[in-house]
This record gives sequence, C-alpha cells and structure tokens, in this order.
Amino acid sequence: MRRHGRAWRVALAVVAAATGAATLPAAHAAAGGDASAGAGIRADFNGDGYADLAVAAPDATVDGKTGAGYVAVVYGSATGLKPASKQVISQNTPGVTDSAETGDHFGSAVSTADLDGDGHTDLVVGVTGEDSVEGGAETGLLQVVWGGAGGLSGGAPLAYGQDTYDRLSDRGRLAVGDVDGDGAADLVAVQGSADLRVIRGPFGRDGAGRGGEETVRDDSDARFLDLATGDVDGDGVDDVVGTLNQGDEYDARHIVYWRGAPESLAEGTVPRDARGRQLQGGEFVDVGDVNGDGFEDIVVGRSVDGYDSDLDTPIPTGGRVAFVPGSANGPVGTKAMYVNQDSAGVPGAAERGDGFGTDVTVADVNGDGYADVAAGVPGEDFDGLSNAGGTVLLRGSRDGLTGTGAQGVNQDTASVPGVAEAKDAFGGATHLVDGDDDGRAELVVGAPGENENAGSVWVFPSSASGIGATGSSTFGAGTLGTVAAKARLGADFDD
Repeated sequence: MRRHGRAWRVALAVVAAATGAATLPAAHAAAGGDASAGAGIRADFNGDGYADLAVAAPDATVDGKTGAGYVAVVYGSATGLKPASKQVISQNTPGVTDSAETGDHFGSAVSTADLDGDGHTDLVVGVTGEDSVEGGAETGLLQVVWGGAGGLSGGAPLAYGQDTYDRLSDRGRLAVGDVDGDGAADLVAVQGSADLRVIRGPFGRDGAGRGGEETVRDDSDARFLDLATGDVDGDGVDDVVGTLNQGDEYDARHIVYWRGAPESLAEGTVPRDARGRQLQGGEFVDVGDVNGDGFEDIVVGRSVDGYDSDLDTPIPTGGRVAFVPGSANGPVGTKAMYVNQDSAGVPGAAERGDGFGTDVTVADVNGDGYADVAAGVPGEDFDGLSNAGGTVLLRGSRDGLTGTGAQGVNQDTASVPGVAEAKDAFGGATHLVDGDDDGRAELVVGAPGENENAGSVWVFPSSASGIGATGSSTFGAGTLGTVAAKARLGADFDD
C-alpha cells in the first residue's frame, strides 16, 4: 500500500499513549519545500520540516478490546526519528470515528497526504473490521486524523465500504496520489478484494471528497494484493499500479498499470516480456526512480515460491524482487530485471521459504540520486533459528536495480540491539524515511513476531555508504505505553 506523490510531504509518526500528551520537537528554520529527489516521499504531520513515521499495530488490544488496533507515530528531528516524541492513536482518541471495538483492526492500512490543503500532512487509516449502519458487518472504514502545528488531532470518516464484508482497505491495500492531475490528493483503495475505488480530492474537514468517485472493476476474477501510485510515464500525473492474482492461484499473479488522467483512470494494461507474455507479479509493490531517468519505476516483491509457475519465473527460489522501468509510454516489461539472494552481491543464499521481497520499499538511502530498494526476508533461517528474518537493501543505478553493493541486516548483526530468535520475522515490514532531513532515507524494519508476536521496530541510520548498524535503535510497546500481547507492532508502516 504505497503512495508516491511528488507534492505530498510524507512523514512517519509514532502516537503517544492514549492517556498521555505528545511531546513534539520544535520546528527548524529549513521547514518547507519538498524533500530532495534522493530522499523519496515525506510525511510531516506537525510541519516542522522533518519527516515522521507511522507504525501500525492492527491486532493490538486497546482498552481490553482484542484486535481493536492502533497506529503509533514517531516524529522526526535534526537527529532523526525520536521515539520519545510519540503519539498512539486509536478509535478511543478524541475526534476519531466510533470507539475501539474487538476485531475492528484500526491500522489495517496506513497512508499519508495533505488532504485538506492546509500545509500539514494528514494520517489516513484503514479500519477493515468496522461495521456501518448502511452497509452492514465489516464494510470497512477509511479514517483521517488531521495534521497541524501541534501534531495529529481530530479527524473525520472519509469513506465506508458499500456492502457487507467489503473490508475496505483490508491488508494494507490503500494508496494516495494525485491521479487526476488537479493538484489535490486522491484516495485509491481496494473494496471487496476485487474493486478499485478512487475517491477524488480535495477533501473538506468533514472528510468528504469534492471531486467525486470512480470504481474500476475487473471481470476476470482478479484479487488485489497491493497498490502503489507514482508518475510512471512522466506526464506530471500520478498513475496507479496494482499486483493481482486470479482467484487463489499463485501461478496467475500479474501487474496492472492504470495511467492517471483528469476524468478517470485509463484502462488497465498488463506489462509483457519480450515473448509477449504478461510479467508475473507478486505480493508487494512500490514505485520510485531507481535508474535516475526521471520516470518512476515499478518494483515488485514476489515473496512466495514453490508453485508450478516457478518453472517459467526468473530466479524464483526463496523469493525475488522485479524491477520494471518506467517510460513516456508507461512501464517497459521487455526491460524487466530480477534479483534474488543468489544474485551477485546480495547477502545470503536463496532458500525455499525465505520470503525475500516481502514489503519492498523504494527511496534513496545514500543520496546518489538513484532510489534504492529495501526488501524484507522474514523467513530467513540462521544459527538454527527458523524464521528469525532479515532485511536486504538493494542499490539503484543508471542500469536499474543491482545486487552490487547490497547490504543485509538482522538482529545478530553487530551493534544491532536485541537478539535474533525463531519466529521473530524481522523484515516482515520495511520502510525508508528521511527523518533528519539530510537527503538520505533511513531504514525502518518491523519484526511483528518479536517477543511472541508483541512486535518491535528497528531504525538504521544512513550515510553516503548506505545503512549502518552502528547507531541503530529499537522501540516497542514499552516505549509507546501500549499493550504488548499479540499486538504485532511493526506489521505495517505508512506509505
């Protein structure tokens, strides 16, 4: 559930305990303006010029309600993300629709954009288990929490699902971008697994979109797995990219590209390889300019392996990452490139069930002008530990995605806090965010299985040479003041 919009200043935020007040960093003089091209997306909830981080715990217990869920927000500063400057937002937070209830899963999707045009990034949260009076059980809800000089506060419902069990925004299938080119943020969400619902901005403080709605339906029994937005064809309007599969067949996974346009999205197209066959997709997608040519490229993580389609899939073992370059005519499938853990320069070895390519994230880590790719490997085994997990950073270059110079980290890496344990699933979610505004994105990694599914988050500093373990830090429920049991903190980040 990715959002790449050139105009949106994205920040990651961590929310303070429901009973506590947030302590926010002071604004710095350089506030304002877009992040450098090297840093990628920015979300800045309090307008201080530093990117913030939003971390989802949709399975968390809130006020005794299991699976009610929350979103934690950690604010950026001159020294990077500061967990001490935090908020914890749930449906018990004043201004948020309804109240915390069992199984609502507040935080099932998280994204960010300045929806009301006041200069502060707003937080968009999916509540996939929410019921509605009109639609019935588990229609799902999209909720906004408004940004402002004091941080996040207040909010409004943006949209409910339209029918029973629509589960609007389920499993992170939410993206935000300007898909009609009018300068206002639009919401793109999956409804009922198969329908693409576009809600066009600008949005009023009542949460209503002023630009109308559009529903894109596919008659081929496709099911959405992930979404992203970005300008793949370089025309100044965000496009929509989805990964889908036919029914329950892993073998039928593919990529679909919808070009953004003023009135409605163009008809979806499937990138094809040199043989004319559709490119096989995966479970995760993001976009960014990996080869530095001015067009945003499509990056897809195919984390599953062991299916019949492996026979026709380049380097499938253990999972892989695909790079599909953008162009004036959209994605160029004939120039797709693939990387897995057997590719030259990539740490580790490709083994069945590694899950390489889980939750791919695209942004420039070393400031060289080429977007890099973070790929989780939550199924990685080492030292006799099953599914301890790891994360690999792949480098962007003029020639596209490469394994050369790749870096890997896990909880057994020297200077990384914590100890690797079986089923930690370190790398179950990844994020790249420039929290200190130096033009280089830091790596954020979630381990939702940590401490028997309590979950924790790690932050790795960046430099011209890439990410570093020295100076890395971690936080979890103890820092946030939340209930740890089976919260799976770090299962997702804002996109």
